[in-house]
Amino acid sequence: MSIGCAGGIDTNTSYKYTQESVKEGFKSYSIMIKGLLGGHSGMDIDKGRGNANKMLTRLIYQLNSMADIQLLSFDGGSLRNAIPREASVVLAVEKVDVQMFLNEIEKFTNVLKSEYNTIEPNFVIEANEVESASLAVERVDFIKIINTLYSVHNGVFRMSPDIKDLVEASSSLARVIIKDGEFITQSLQRSSVETSKDDVANTIRAAFENMGAAVVQSGDYPGWQPNPNSAILNLMSDLYREMYKEEPKVKACHAGLECGILGKHLPGVDMISFGPNIRAAHSPDEKVQISSVQKFWGYLLETIQRTPERS
Repeated sequence: MSIGCAGGIDTNTSYKYTQESVKEGFKSYSIMIKGLLGGHSGMDIDKGRGNANKMLTRLIYQLNSMADIQLLSFDGGSLRNAIPREASVVLAVEKVDVQMFLNEIEKFTNVLKSEYNTIEPNFVIEANEVESASLAVERVDFIKIINTLYSVHNGVFRMSPDIKDLVEASSSLARVIIKDGEFITQSLQRSSVETSKDDVANTIRAAFENMGAAVVQSGDYPGWQPNPNSAILNLMSDLYREMYKEEPKVKACHAGLECGILGKHLPGVDMISFGPNIRAAHSPDEKVQISSVQKFWGYLLETIQRTPERS
């Protein structure tokens, strides 16, 4: 049973970059990272899972320090509220540096496998030669974009000082697109405290504004402040013990729940959030535990029967 949740805000950025011709004697390679776990950018943000956009940016930053490369395109992530499982980039490199370029990608893959061995055992990085496009990101803009992506915060921003093991604030770099002269990102900031939600959102805004990108923040929705003395919580906790002969799991979560929005329009209303067990939310592996649906339904009906009528 949930008695509190995080609010959130979307940060969307855009930047028009200058294009230049792909250099003579350069070969183009598509580099793709895939097989990451992904997951819900609120509920799973504290699990240390890899963000494909950030991992690929790290590789580009490293390759750029070792060879003359050009950035042709980038496409990473999918849903705004999911941790990115996949990302791909097309880079051009001088022919004489191709072998070193490919060796560095292999070395980098091994480094990540060492770092993420227990969390992300199934990810892979693939590099394949592709037919080159004619245009790339101009050098100055390339450095601006990669430095910004590398530096922008991703992951847990602050843990709650009041509730054990609860993430208070976070940010997830969900979507990155670099194509046809435009650099676009989508990210989602969450917090159970409105002031720290503003803080983490402004941290992301400042990073992109520093490179000259336009920033639009929208979809702001409130969190839901936990009330451990809630009447409905007490009723349902006692009922759970009676029906199932075990202690209920009562907690606040770092996801956005409808209760946050309802509470804004119905101040002071007594609420609780519960339902069937869901796994791998906001990913292709999302599923509901069928056996828990019947349990939830019976519990709901009995709760309604026990809830006192109010005039």
